[in-house]
Amino acid sequence: MNRGFYVVIIAQTFSSLADNALFIAAIALIHQLEGPVWVPPLIKWGVAASYVLLAPFVGALADAYPKGKVMFTTNAFKVVGCMLMFSYAFWGLVASEQIILICVAYAIVGTGAAAYSPAKYGIITEMLPPEQLVVGNSWIEGMTVVSIIMGSVVGGLLVSPAVSGWLLSHPTIKQMASTPAEVAILMIGLLYAAAALTNLLIPNTNAQYPKQHQHPLRLIKAFAGYTRVLWTDKLGQISLGVTTLFWGAGATLQLIVIEWGRTQLGYRLDQASILMGIAALGTVLGSIAAARVPLKQSLRVLPVGALMGVVVLVMPLIYNEWAVYGLLLLVGILSGFFVVPMNALLQHRGHLLLSAGHSIAVQNFNEQLNILLMVSLYSLMLWLGLSINLIIVMFGLSVALLMLVLIRWNQTNLRNDPSLVLRIGEHGQGQAL
Repeated sequence: MNRGFYVVIIAQTFSSLADNALFIAAIALIHQLEGPVWVPPLIKWGVAASYVLLAPFVGALADAYPKGKVMFTTNAFKVVGCMLMFSYAFWGLVASEQIILICVAYAIVGTGAAAYSPAKYGIITEMLPPEQLVVGNSWIEGMTVVSIIMGSVVGGLLVSPAVSGWLLSHPTIKQMASTPAEVAILMIGLLYAAAALTNLLIPNTNAQYPKQHQHPLRLIKAFAGYTRVLWTDKLGQISLGVTTLFWGAGATLQLIVIEWGRTQLGYRLDQASILMGIAALGTVLGSIAAARVPLKQSLRVLPVGALMGVVVLVMPLIYNEWAVYGLLLLVGILSGFFVVPMNALLQHRGHLLLSAGHSIAVQNFNEQLNILLMVSLYSLMLWLGLSINLIIVMFGLSVALLMLVLIRWNQTNLRNDPSLVLRIGEHGQGQAL
């Protein structure tokens, strides 16, 4: 691994940490304004919508300019969204309008994240050879999940009575913020600033791609072609299907854990955020273990995904604090172990068939579209008044059954063409359509 790779990892860690801390702060603001229980999922929905709507364009953006500069520029969108959320109380709005402003502000952060992601993942494929992609992905997924852990914990700490009270006792901070959520957002702005400074240190890889389309309709048409290429590739379609399911399930599980902690365990938001961190810690451990899986054997981890869905079904039966921690840790380990090899395989096939930026944009489009679907269904179930334990059972069964479908699909592909496994690890550079 070269020095530039580690700079990317550090920049991504700061940015993702701030994103996840801001998510907790936004929920704290909504609770402060006494918003309905189904509003927090809309924050995730807004971010996912940004990914889906921008997918045809961000891949071309990532491939048209040095990816370090793209990461710096898109980080600025996150800063704007963070500051807009901080200003919610200065617009003279009623509570319902303030909640809408908070959702819009987080969607702006999502816009920055949507454009940031193809550059972040794409530069990894430019820096590393195919045989190092699983290890590289293990690093970036592991550190991303570390940032989720730290972001969830930092966000929870910042809105906790003890830490927020200590910060608000400082005269300078007290002049700018008056509630735990506000002081949390102010501190998170500093994390985004650190991410921006680190992005400036990312070296130019000098990778060259074909001239990108600039007309919006041409970009949309080209993106449809890129999507078709990955979904018709026998290796791409399985890895894309798995990662699409995983990220949709992961985003929904975040929301489920917060509500489950509140209703079943009686946790405050800052305490429930620790539960998210424990599950994310498990994902780090799973990612570390997955680094030992060779790219050519990546398809063998598929059954682990089905097992994860089964383990989730145990959640409604657990009340003991340490049993809760152990179960969420196990869910995270299984998640990390099966998604890292699938992510590496997908990135390798996308880089081979298309280009770094476009393949990641296709991946993000599908994953975020599934997040839109799953989070919408979760919000609907909350609005209908379904208990969180019933929702958990439905969630776990759905994940397990969909993974079994993907396993069967992969078996059919291998039976029809046994040489598929031999193609994993091929060298080459894809070209834009």
